[in-house]
Amino acid sequence: MTRGVTPEGPPAELPEPPPAAREIFGDRLPDAVRYAELLAEVGVGRGLIGPREVPRLWERHLLNCAVLAEVVPEQVTVCDVGSGAGLPGIPLALVRPDLRITLLEPLLRRTNFLNEVVELLGLDQVTVVRGRAEEVMSELTPVHVVTARAVAPLDRLAGWGVPLLRPYGEMLALKGDTAEQELKGARAALAKLGVVSSSVLQVGKELLDPPSTVVRVEVGESPGGVRFAAKRAKAARRGGRGSRRSP
Repeated sequence: MTRGVTPEGPPAELPEPPPAAREIFGDRLPDAVRYAELLAEVGVGRGLIGPREVPRLWERHLLNCAVLAEVVPEQVTVCDVGSGAGLPGIPLALVRPDLRITLLEPLLRRTNFLNEVVELLGLDQVTVVRGRAEEVMSELTPVHVVTARAVAPLDRLAGWGVPLLRPYGEMLALKGDTAEQELKGARAALAKLGVVSSSVLQVGKELLDPPSTVVRVEVGESPGGVRFAAKRAKAARRGGRGSRRSP
């Protein structure tokens, strides 16, 4: 077992990584295996994932999240909202060391796990922040990209994630088969948040069957809409941390 993290309960049986894992993670595959082991043992023991998910950890979780790297621009800042056990933030960090990633998660037991994983895997470009997006958004430096997976319906998720974006940023939400329908139902809410473009993408098509489905929403000059722009401007006048901008 990995030093520094103690499993709680009997170890779950984890399958070997599939051939696609080598292509996706490259020389970071040993770290991806280490992370999978932590999810299967510590993650299950602490109730972060269900034991039934262990046999499909690779295909359904790690690889499904890691291929998100295909549509994330180079050298940008990322905030993974509701990161949970680190999905998709940790796989994305392993595949893309050029990214500066914040894992945002409100629950203490999950942030403890995330901090342990970040330290054990040497992910120096990753920061863990405990809090809810709607409570800390004015304190965080706006990012280029927000990611999320299995957090909330798209309209509600956008209300948390879009205000974290810098101007002309984008939110990438991993969704399932109902992505098109969900996006259609959320368009009015997205428009109020300053979203100027939205689409459904398939990523990992050459490596995964089925590929991962991603809803991409792009914002204009005022992400989050008028109310949030006014809130951040007020924080800037007070000299608060909410006035900071990414270079």
